[in-house]
Amino acid sequence: MKIKKYNKLIRDNIPEIIGKSGKEAIVKKLTDEEYIEALNFKLGEELEEYIESEDVEELADIVEVIYGILDYKGVSIEEFEDVRQNKAEERGAFKERFMLLEVRGD
Repeated sequence: MKIKKYNKLIRDNIPEIIGKSGKEAIVKKLTDEEYIEALNFKLGEELEEYIESEDVEELADIVEVIYGILDYKGVSIEEFEDVRQNKAEERGAFKERFMLLEVRGD
């Protein structure tokens, strides 16, 4: 029997998908501390995958991880969107494509 080890956070339906392929997924339920650590690691992993591929599907994965983090922190998507909108109104977004080169003066 071939065994492949992963030790990584997976989406909820992955064990079922693996089972349907005739294999067995061995999983464990993470503690709160393990879960947020795994989410933070997964966010970095998904970001690296996006940077390498620039694939929109990877952005969807990043957003799903962010939603997981928000849920863990007890912040609704609506509350998060309010935070994002307020920040965009106060500091702007990235539509103008400005790159700050330097700041001069006292």
